[in-house]
Amino acid sequence: MFVTPAYGQEAAPAAGDVHAGTEVPHDAGHEGGGFPPFNPATFPSQILWLAITFGLFYLFLKQVIMPRLQGILDTRSGRIAADLDQAAKLKEEADAAAAAYEQALAEARTNAHAIGQQARDEAKAEADEARKKVEAGLEKKLAEAEKRIATIKAGAMKDVGSIAETTAQAILERLVGKADKAQVSAAVKAAR
Repeated sequence: MFVTPAYGQEAAPAAGDVHAGTEVPHDAGHEGGGFPPFNPATFPSQILWLAITFGLFYLFLKQVIMPRLQGILDTRSGRIAADLDQAAKLKEEADAAAAAYEQALAEARTNAHAIGQQARDEAKAEADEARKKVEAGLEKKLAEAEKRIATIKAGAMKDVGSIAETTAQAILERLVGKADKAQVSAAVKAAR
């Protein structure tokens, strides 16, 4: 187990104890003392290696990474431009199709209205014709009925005249006793 002096408790070794450890004494191995990157004696070599590493990293970025990134960006921008062009083309086609659909719908409505109007006109003409036929038939039946009524009325009037004569004669005979048939007939005809 690794134990550092800051965290471990040190006990004084007993007289016969052997103590084995892996600890490195604080001053051992370092000539300037302290942490090597913070040692002012090593600054010039550290700055040199920093410059060399930075230069190599810069060249690697400039020669390898940036061209690849630029290629990826160019490819993506080309693909995006192509997609936008295709989307614009598809939008134009969709707009044209929508306009054609609206025009076809308007024509269909106009045709449907015309067909409906024609059907209404035909139905009205048929209804008028049927009404005229029914009216003609009714007028014919009415004329026939009026003729029959006139015939029945004429027959009834004849009968009424004879019935009136008979009734008048019977009344006169009861009242007066005897009535002249010719006088009664003339009086009834004069009253009509």
